[in-house]
Amino acid sequence: MPIIEMSFYIQAPAPVCFDLARSIDVHMESTAQTQEKAVGGRLSGLIELNETVTWEAVHFGIKQRLTARITEMDAPHRFVDEMVSGAFSRFYHVHEFIPQQGGGTLMLDRFDYTSPLGFLGRLADKLFLEKYMSELLRKRNEHIKQLAEAQAKQS
Repeated sequence: MPIIEMSFYIQAPAPVCFDLARSIDVHMESTAQTQEKAVGGRLSGLIELNETVTWEAVHFGIKQRLTARITEMDAPHRFVDEMVSGAFSRFYHVHEFIPQQGGGTLMLDRFDYTSPLGFLGRLADKLFLEKYMSELLRKRNEHIKQLAEAQAKQS
């Protein structure tokens, strides 16, 4: 059961970061390398509490679908998405946005997941999956940071 944790300081207000992180459109932009697109549930705009989104993407050369539901939301500080169906046995993904002095935000990302297939899944985690997921999340968070800071400069 790997847990991937990362933090980013963003020179933008927490509400801006919060909305960019729950934007379906921004998610698709940030995962273009996997051809990720929303194909069910909320298809665009800002996902809300109890809504679902089904993502279709290509990972490791295989087209996959994954449905996640927003199970907790405390705007603009925190939201959680959990897998309803998909390739993982489960995942619990926490997004937190902590206002900082000077108008910035500390964005915390915690992705707690269990791979399928028992021992084989744990082996895949060690060999490549945890690194792959960390890189995917890092790219997504860097995209959010870039957009938020550009938006804050325009305000």
